[in-house]
Amino acid sequence: MQVAVYGRNFPSYARENIATMFSKFNMLNVDVWVFKPLFEFLQKKTGLRPRVAGFFTSHEDLPEGIDFLFSLGGDGTFLETVNLVREQGIPVLGVNIGRLGFLSYISQENMEESLESVFSGRYDIEERMLLKVEVPGADLNGQDVALNEVRIYKSSGSLITIHVKVNSEFLSSYWADGLLLSTPTGSTAYNLSVGGPIVVPESNSFILSPIAPHNLTVRPLVLPDNAVLQLSVDSRDPQFQLAIDSRTIDLDADTTVTLSKAGYSLKMIRIENISFYSTLRNKLMWGADKRN
Repeated sequence: MQVAVYGRNFPSYARENIATMFSKFNMLNVDVWVFKPLFEFLQKKTGLRPRVAGFFTSHEDLPEGIDFLFSLGGDGTFLETVNLVREQGIPVLGVNIGRLGFLSYISQENMEESLESVFSGRYDIEERMLLKVEVPGADLNGQDVALNEVRIYKSSGSLITIHVKVNSEFLSSYWADGLLLSTPTGSTAYNLSVGGPIVVPESNSFILSPIAPHNLTVRPLVLPDNAVLQLSVDSRDPQFQLAIDSRTIDLDADTTVTLSKAGYSLKMIRIENISFYSTLRNKLMWGADKRN
């Protein structure tokens, strides 16, 4: 078996659990490929020197035949793995050493138990929809898909007007700070902060949510995932911002952005007996009451 491990820096309290993970790999004779900046951090800052088969630094040198990719960090780190695996279909497992870690099914508290479940085959693979971004004339450097959301946003203090077409039919013009198109996975991220609905991962839908709209009658809209959206911007400024998950670029105001469902999905490993609904309860503290 071959696994890849991706991550960046992490706090000192996670050291022992990370050491446990690499020990488990060694005990099972797993070939481990590590993101090179992470390996350098492990050696210099934590004193860990795990046995590895080799290193990778990008999508281009990620070895073929990887069975799992472990993402060490929070949700931001997990989002970065999308552009590592791309269409290779490598299942990704999040190991939460951040704060919320909504995308991570392994926590500090259940590290050993969860690793045992993975290597014993007690897990499921969820197919998570991705958003594809097309911008004529713009070089997105191969990073043209989003797991959580795509955001159109103003570049200064002035509001912008975003004209939206769905399947070539005009929908509306949004006068706002910005506009967010989220996947079901991203419904618990920025979408939640702007008042959008939580959508379960199996839902075949997108959520279109305005960010601080000036017109109070505008509300989030759920669209089928076969919809193709075209967005164009009117602005006092010559540019606006396009964010693809956490990656932001500036575009000229006369640019049209096309958004649709990507031709491939991200495979997420879900540990046995951990569901989306239990994650809602635990991560967002649904039903929690200090009086109980």
